[in-house]
Amino acid sequence: MDKDKVVEVMDPVFKKRIDGEIDGMTFTKNFRSSTAEEWYIFLPGFKDRKTGGAAGKAIIHYNLWGNQHIFINTTIIFDDPALYDPQLHPLVYAISDEIINRLVGYANTLLSVHAGENSYNAEYKS
Repeated sequence: MDKDKVVEVMDPVFKKRIDGEIDGMTFTKNFRSSTAEEWYIFLPGFKDRKTGGAAGKAIIHYNLWGNQHIFINTTIIFDDPALYDPQLHPLVYAISDEIINRLVGYANTLLSVHAGENSYNAEYKS
């Protein structure tokens, strides 16, 4: 591929913002059972407006089918209404994708993201 013909379509300032949020993202496990986990998601630029705590949470539910098939249902709920701004959809998408990468490693996963107007569903297949 000729690198001179590659054009970056994302604003570099916005890309830097996305990278900063992902680099500063941390997690705390709140709950674990044999089939589910709940993680609090902390982001440098966002927080729960009511408590001042985590910007959101990820709920991971493992469906185990015998010993050969594992399918994961993941729900991400963002609690900071600032993440509902439609202009931040690429940020919400990038953060959610990184959460999947870190917590389930892109295994076979059904994803549901709840972020106001930026809500979406996706499927990851390995």
